[in-house]
Amino acid sequence: MGIQFRKRQRFGPLILNFTEHGFSSWSIKIGRWSWNSRTRAHRVDLPGPLSWKQDKSRA
Repeated sequence: MGIQFRKRQRFGPLILNFTEHGFSSWSIKIGRWSWNSRTRAHRVDLPGPLSWKQDKSRA
Protein backbone atom coordinates (compact mmCIF):
# COMPACT_ATOMS: atom_id res chain seq x y z
CA MET A 1 0.00 0.00 0.00
CA GLY A 2 1.49 3.31 -1.08
CA ILE A 3 1.30 6.74 0.46
CA GLN A 4 -1.52 8.93 -0.85
CA PHE A 5 -1.60 12.72 -0.89
CA ARG A 6 -4.86 14.43 0.04
CA LYS A 7 -5.49 18.08 0.73
CA ARG A 8 -8.69 19.80 1.81
CA GLN A 9 -9.23 23.56 1.60
CA ARG A 10 -12.19 25.15 3.38
CA PHE A 11 -13.81 28.41 2.33
CA GLY A 12 -16.71 28.77 4.74
CA PRO A 13 -19.25 26.03 3.90
CA LEU A 14 -17.41 25.15 0.64
CA ILE A 15 -14.73 22.43 0.80
CA LEU A 16 -12.35 21.73 -2.10
CA ASN A 17 -10.64 18.32 -2.19
CA PHE A 18 -7.29 17.75 -3.92
CA THR A 19 -5.19 14.65 -4.60
CA GLU A 20 -1.72 14.21 -6.08
CA HIS A 21 -3.33 14.53 -9.54
CA GLY A 22 -4.98 17.88 -8.74
CA PHE A 23 -8.56 18.88 -8.01
CA SER A 24 -10.81 15.89 -7.27
CA SER A 25 -14.16 17.11 -5.91
CA TRP A 26 -15.97 19.76 -3.92
CA SER A 27 -18.37 19.53 -1.02
CA ILE A 28 -20.69 21.85 0.79
CA LYS A 29 -21.52 21.53 4.48
CA ILE A 30 -24.21 23.58 6.18
CA GLY A 31 -24.91 22.62 9.77
CA ARG A 32 -25.43 18.87 9.94
CA TRP A 33 -26.19 18.51 6.20
CA SER A 34 -23.52 17.98 3.53
CA TRP A 35 -23.31 17.13 -0.19
CA ASN A 36 -20.35 15.84 -2.22
CA SER A 37 -19.94 16.48 -5.96
CA ARG A 38 -18.10 13.23 -6.72
CA THR A 39 -20.51 10.83 -5.01
CA ARG A 40 -23.57 13.10 -5.39
CA ALA A 41 -24.61 11.92 -1.94
CA HIS A 42 -26.51 13.82 0.72
CA ARG A 43 -25.42 13.16 4.30
CA VAL A 44 -26.96 14.25 7.58
CA ASP A 45 -24.98 13.91 10.80
CA LEU A 46 -27.10 12.40 13.56
CA PRO A 47 -26.37 12.50 17.30
CA GLY A 48 -23.44 10.37 18.40
CA PRO A 49 -21.45 8.39 15.84
CA LEU A 50 -24.43 7.97 13.49
CA SER A 51 -25.14 9.54 10.11
CA TRP A 52 -27.71 9.11 7.35
CA LYS A 53 -26.69 9.03 3.69
CA GLN A 54 -28.77 9.11 0.51
CA ASP A 55 -26.84 8.27 -2.64
CA LYS A 56 -28.45 10.25 -5.48
CA SER A 57 -26.60 8.38 -8.24
CA ARG A 58 -28.47 5.17 -7.35
CA ALA A 59 -31.90 6.68 -6.65
